[in-house]
Amino acid sequence: MKIHELNVDSARKPKRVGRGIGSGVGKTAGRGTKGQNSRSGGGVRPGFEGGQNPLAKRLPKLRGFVPVNRTIYQEVSLGRLDTLKAGSKVTNELLVEQGWIANRHLAVKVLGTGELTKKLTVQLQAASASAREAITKAGGTFVATEAAKKPKQPSKRNREQASE
Repeated sequence: MKIHELNVDSARKPKRVGRGIGSGVGKTAGRGTKGQNSRSGGGVRPGFEGGQNPLAKRLPKLRGFVPVNRTIYQEVSLGRLDTLKAGSKVTNELLVEQGWIANRHLAVKVLGTGELTKKLTVQLQAASASAREAITKAGGTFVATEAAKKPKQPSKRNREQASE
């Protein structure tokens, strides 16, 4: 492309519609024949869905919001942890073995309900303030860790390459 081939639109005059059939946009001026949109002031307001109940009316009118990235915790009480033997290391894997949580990849929170009398090393994602206090009072320690990441499924393409 050369400089003389450039089109400068800012210098172009606006198209004048409805100025005779020879102009190519005369008579109906590109609006079609009859109907709401052919009239001056015609058309529908933004959000109008042709008489169907609009999206803004169909959505629930609730206050507040639900955070998109909220953490969903599986809960374990101190009373349950007290059934483990003293000196145990409490992790997501141990809790899955015991059958107290369903999934080792989700975060676990220790709640302060019940009593803890044994010294435990608790390596979980969260604990309430009362639970932390009870764990240290019993001589144990609480260490906040991240939940094990779920292994990614190989894509269909990668599975096909692996099978070859």
